[in-house]
Amino acid sequence: MSAALTAERRATLHRRVRGIVAFTITYNVIEAVVAITAGSLASSAALIGFGLDSVIEVASAAAVAWQFTRADPERWEKTTVKAIAIAFFALAAYVSIDAVLNLAGVGEVDHSPLGIGIATASLLVMPALAWFEIRTGRELGSRSVQADAKQLLLCCYLSGAVLVGLLANTLFGWGWADSVAALVVAVLAVREGLEAWGGELESPFEVLEGLDEDDVAQHAD
Repeated sequence: MSAALTAERRATLHRRVRGIVAFTITYNVIEAVVAITAGSLASSAALIGFGLDSVIEVASAAAVAWQFTRADPERWEKTTVKAIAIAFFALAAYVSIDAVLNLAGVGEVDHSPLGIGIATASLLVMPALAWFEIRTGRELGSRSVQADAKQLLLCCYLSGAVLVGLLANTLFGWGWADSVAALVVAVLAVREGLEAWGGELESPFEVLEGLDEDDVAQHAD
C-alpha cells in the first residue's frame, strides 16, 4: 500500500505521525507526573510503575518523532523499531520486579482517588490514539509507527490492571490484585517486544481495519 502513496499523501501522513507523537509525549509527561505523585502519596508501587511506564512511552514516541524529522524516515526504520522493542523489554522487567516485591509484602498501598482518575483517563484516551496511529502506520507502511501504537495499546492494558488493582484495594482491601494483573501485562510486554524486534507486527485492531477495508471495497464497486 505504501508504494502507491503519492508524495503529497506521504507528506500528509508524516505530518500526522509528528502530530500523534507530539500529543503522546505531552499527555504521557502529564500522566507520568500525576501517577508518580499519586503513587508516592499513596505508597503505591503499582502507580509509580504506571508513571514510569509513561516515561518509557515518551521515549518510544520520541524515537518515532526523531525518525520522522529525518530527511529519509524509512532509512531509520529498523533502528527505531529496535529502540521501541528495548522499551518494551525495560517495561516488562520493571513491572515484573515491582509486582513481585509488592506480592512479597513490601509496602502497604493506601487509597488513591487521584490514581483511579488518571488510570481511568488513560483507558479513555489511549485506545482511540492507538487506533488512529496504527491506521496511519499501516497506510504509511511504517513498522516503527505501528510498534509505537502497540506501546500505547499496552498502556491501555496497564491502565486497566492498575485501575482494577486500585479499585480492588479501595473496595475490598485486596492489595495484591494489581500485582497479579501487572504480571500479566509484563508477559504481554515481552511478547510485543519480541514481535517488534523480529518485525512481526500484527494490528491489534484487525477486526475494525477489516471493516474499513470492506467499506472501501464497496465504495470502489
